[in-house]
Amino acid sequence: MKRSNTLIAAGLLFIGTTGLAAGQTVIVQPEQEVVIREYVVQHPPRDVVVPDGYEVVIGEDLPDTVTVTPLDAPGFEKQYEYVVINGQTVLVDPATRRVVHVMK
Repeated sequence: MKRSNTLIAAGLLFIGTTGLAAGQTVIVQPEQEVVIREYVVQHPPRDVVVPDGYEVVIGEDLPDTVTVTPLDAPGFEKQYEYVVINGQTVLVDPATRRVVHVMK
């Protein structure tokens, strides 16, 4: 019975973490943010055109007019794209253009 409960718990944990990975937000640790910030300073993205009234929201897709750049920072090679909007570095899922993390 104990093994069965352990397997059930492991399965639920797997399902829960799979949902997070495919979900709308990404957890970036402070030391990872340092790496990303240094990369963005060394590789500034192109200027972007943001529609009037647009607000960056995690889980929302970026407008098509916003140009993103692949994030090739150590540990993040082409896993995300990024753009800087109103002084905030925004990480984007390259497959969906969905905002997954905003660095303030």
